[in-house]
Amino acid sequence: MAHPIYLDYNGTTPHDPEVIAAMRPFLEHDFGNPSSSHWYGIAPQRAVQKARAQVAELLGCVPEEIIFTSGGTESNNHAIKGIVAAAAKGAHIITSTIEHPAVLEVCRRLETSGATTTSVPVDRYGLVDPEDVARAIRPETVLITIMHSNNEVGTIEPIAEIAEIARRHSLLLHTDAAQSAGKTQLDVNELGVDLLSLAGHKLYAPKGVGALYVRRGVDLVPFCHGAGQESGRRAGTENVLEIVGLGTACDIARRDLTANIDHMLSLRNRLHQGLAAWLGNTFRLNGHPEKRLANTLNLSFKDVEATRMLEEIGLEVAASAGAACHSGTVRISHVLRAMRVPDEWAKGTLRFTVGRMTTETEIDRAVDVIGNAVLRLRA
Repeated sequence: MAHPIYLDYNGTTPHDPEVIAAMRPFLEHDFGNPSSSHWYGIAPQRAVQKARAQVAELLGCVPEEIIFTSGGTESNNHAIKGIVAAAAKGAHIITSTIEHPAVLEVCRRLETSGATTTSVPVDRYGLVDPEDVARAIRPETVLITIMHSNNEVGTIEPIAEIAEIARRHSLLLHTDAAQSAGKTQLDVNELGVDLLSLAGHKLYAPKGVGALYVRRGVDLVPFCHGAGQESGRRAGTENVLEIVGLGTACDIARRDLTANIDHMLSLRNRLHQGLAAWLGNTFRLNGHPEKRLANTLNLSFKDVEATRMLEEIGLEVAASAGAACHSGTVRISHVLRAMRVPDEWAKGTLRFTVGRMTTETEIDRAVDVIGNAVLRLRA
């Protein structure tokens, strides 16, 4: 059986061939410890330095501001917990109602140790209002953490405007940009952020590696203690193989950004328009129609359950659901809830995300498969 058409690039991405080629020497023979002073440590050490520079170049910062981590979840944990730990007891955090669990669950955990959290709402497009952030600030506020783009609906948040508010109040701003890298421009100075999280596996690099940007001068408590790697902020022998993969992926993302955005936008719109031709106005778009990632199409199909849709199309199209059915009840994602999508629509929500490897032929086939499935289920 042929592989299903992959339309879940926000879930994870395949490895770019250039990434695989760059990693291969460190799998086959350059096995040394980058902290070693002998000959075997030279190539790994230089490779880590090069990768750090490649990540920094993508983000518009200096290499010394990059910490390598095990992925986006660790980067978010380090940023939020590290700032709160460096602050006075009873610290206050401002976040949003549509954050990834790697932010929301961290905030909930910190609340058990005396911190408090305010989750600002979003509008029907999933956009945070910067004025809501301003109104949520208290004397004890130490951190604002708002995602750069939403993983489910693709809406891009007004981070630069929020950064201006943070600066006026001498507050630190963190953004989870795991979904944004390689899909839109990311410059930490233009955004005005103090901390930014990346995840390798959203960027055609391996799973198990990520990065955290920390602006120089930010007081961040180390994530783990040991021999002092990553400038003492994240101890442990460096994961050279995957760090090289992340660096190469960031280099490709910077180099090919415009072409990749154009490619993904064209295919995303082709999918949307094709389904509209099949189904008319019997589905709705979730997320901002313009301020949205070029690859993300989140659609709600009325009178259809998302899990049943995935069962119908699963052998031919791989996508993800915005609602899950368990024991006769439908659990709608917290993002759709926060956007106040009506239940009759939300329960039939699917997320389709294209990528650099997606083709027009695949999109045209997916339109037929999805359109037919919706009509069959409604019948």
